[in-house]
Amino acid sequence: MNHEHEEIVKMNKKAWDRYVDNGNHWTVPVNPLEIANARDKGIFQIILTPTIPVPRNWFPETLKDSNVLALASGGGQQAPILAALGANVTVFDNSPKQLARDREVALRENLEMTYIEGDMMDLSQFHNDSFDFIFHPCSNSFIPEVKGVWKECFRLLKKGGLLLSGFCNPIIFTPDFALEKKGIVQLKYPIPYSDLHSISEKEREVYFGKEEPLCFGHSLEDQIGGQLKAGFHLIDFYEDGWNESAGAIHKFLKCYMATKALKP
Repeated sequence: MNHEHEEIVKMNKKAWDRYVDNGNHWTVPVNPLEIANARDKGIFQIILTPTIPVPRNWFPETLKDSNVLALASGGGQQAPILAALGANVTVFDNSPKQLARDREVALRENLEMTYIEGDMMDLSQFHNDSFDFIFHPCSNSFIPEVKGVWKECFRLLKKGGLLLSGFCNPIIFTPDFALEKKGIVQLKYPIPYSDLHSISEKEREVYFGKEEPLCFGHSLEDQIGGQLKAGFHLIDFYEDGWNESAGAIHKFLKCYMATKALKP
């Protein structure tokens, strides 16, 4: 890991820990009723993208006793639901406070999960064919390179295993951020985009705030093509939108997408 990448990991760890302290939407744990419905009735909804629940037919027929990796999926939201459905869940996340959210739900609901703090760009601690199912919600915009993540997910899955992923359409990183705050969408930044290299540190602080996590806009060739080149078969896809409070670009198109990929 080079020095720049070490700094990215460190800064984003602190930023997501602050999100937990401030009660950010993506850090609020599921409630007891959601766990009870999953555990007792097999009824559940979890998301890869901001609003649309993942279709039920995207999941394995049964999750009971399956080995699941909740990749960069801390926060006490998706992983506890999967555990309540009977899966053996490993939660892997860069933020210790996001992992603490999962522990909080597990303690409250008598669930067993494994918690690992780490950088999703380094999954070397896991053996080949370790998991039946990987759940990877929108989070790879916080790392500078994604093709290696897809290769590692392919290595970690057993034959016939599924990878469900959510990620950003890179177009959200292209507008002039100053104009977008005024409701005007005018393209300015090329893809791939980097908070470290596409704009200055001063601009980043003005547009997003000093304590926000560093973000990176990856090409669709890397996001979708990267999965295919890793060996996956893409077998389903959908797009999801968000409201304009997340940026004026969102009034023009759905800016998030989800893929269902199979290791043949």
